[in-house]
Amino acid sequence: MHALIVVAHPDPKSLTQNIAAHLGEGIALSDAGNSFEIADLAGEAFDPRFTLADHAAHRRQAPTPADVAAEQARIDRADTLVLVYPVYWWSMPGLLKGWIDRVFSNGWAYDESAEAGSVKKLRHLKVHLVAIGGADTRTYARHGYFGAMKTQIDHGIFDYCGARVVTSELLFESDRQDPAIHLDAARAIGRNLFTASREFEAA
Repeated sequence: MHALIVVAHPDPKSLTQNIAAHLGEGIALSDAGNSFEIADLAGEAFDPRFTLADHAAHRRQAPTPADVAAEQARIDRADTLVLVYPVYWWSMPGLLKGWIDRVFSNGWAYDESAEAGSVKKLRHLKVHLVAIGGADTRTYARHGYFGAMKTQIDHGIFDYCGARVVTSELLFESDRQDPAIHLDAARAIGRNLFTASREFEAA
């Protein structure tokens, strides 16, 4: 089994980047046959801007931009997609949202036409979300942020394409807790990643 871990944080020494690395360690420890690749969007200088070229590709008037096609190929090689990101304004960072805007495109993630409507093309893809938040659980619950994030990301993005969100983890109080707590949690998530996907598939 192969996982693509996509991480969106500009600081290579950040907790977010370390969580992605520890998640990968957990995958490597889970089974000798399992593997992973980390897509560091900031480190690789991925351009999140949805340009006229992306718009033309969306309308089937031009080919998919090369950098987008390369990202789609990475996802196609994976059994599982894992997104690791800090929570900015109760959602994902602009870098990651721009990656989704460009990569989850018409014709690859879904097919949209006046005749057939929208056809989900990523039904085979299993997704795991790992968000790192600064606030505590009470803040998320009190203001309804849990539901808002689930509606926007799990349903609004992945369900539209047919991809199945298997697990959605939110690591709280990242500025106040001992980082080791979150790093241990990340390693455990990685170790159980494919087991959770198989159990989800069987349910």
